[in-house]
Amino acid sequence: MHSIQDLFVLIVEPSRVQRQIIRKALSQAGVAHIDEAQDGAGALAELEAMGPDLVVSSLYLPDMTGTELVERIRHSEHHPDTAFMLISSETRFRYLDPVRQAGSVGILPKPFSQEELMIALQATLDLVHPDALSLDEAGAGSLRVLVVDDSGMARRHISRVLAGMDIPPENIDTATNGREALRMIEANYYDFVVSDYNMPEMDGKELVEHIRRESSQSSIPVLMVTSETDSNRLAAVQHAGVSAICDKPFEPATVRQLIGQFLAA
Repeated sequence: MHSIQDLFVLIVEPSRVQRQIIRKALSQAGVAHIDEAQDGAGALAELEAMGPDLVVSSLYLPDMTGTELVERIRHSEHHPDTAFMLISSETRFRYLDPVRQAGSVGILPKPFSQEELMIALQATLDLVHPDALSLDEAGAGSLRVLVVDDSGMARRHISRVLAGMDIPPENIDTATNGREALRMIEANYYDFVVSDYNMPEMDGKELVEHIRRESSQSSIPVLMVTSETDSNRLAAVQHAGVSAICDKPFEPATVRQLIGQFLAA
């Protein structure tokens, strides 16, 4: 059984005071192995040399933003799937959404609570050691899944989480928008669909509507994993017949629970 104590965490923060605050909170949470970097270049060098399990970064660094850092990590040759957490007082959607799409385990405010930190650390643990996420009771090895998202990084992250549930990677197909997804649904059988909301050509709401009204697989479960925050738009998706909605960033254990529920149903 793995624990938070086993995690290796890299803090990327230019402020010495903030690094100390984050280090103290991580230590109180049980993290024993913590390293530090003051900028993005130092973080990338540490990533190549040491391979931390989790990078905890500020949004504004001396040489790049936290958004640029996570994108560099995702496109790097060295540990591209490293868990990433952002700690920032920034609240504007246009700055935070790219971090959500890159598959972060958490976006924490300044100041953050110990409970918020623990949730993100548990999500990291589930990614690094996904033993507890298995869907064996649902026959995970035979499940076929379609992941629909216009972000390549998001598709990769969601696919990785699903693979951690013992769903074979070769059973996970991907589509970049709702229109492409509909063509794939009509050509293949899927046990469930995981979709984003905001996509070009056909968004998640339109996809769910078409599935429920016109598809030969009209009863297929659809889990929407989205950074959408508009309550009216989310209510419209629920009305369209989505099976469940989960926020980005999401906890892998929550996704596993939701999938287990609608597969059992």
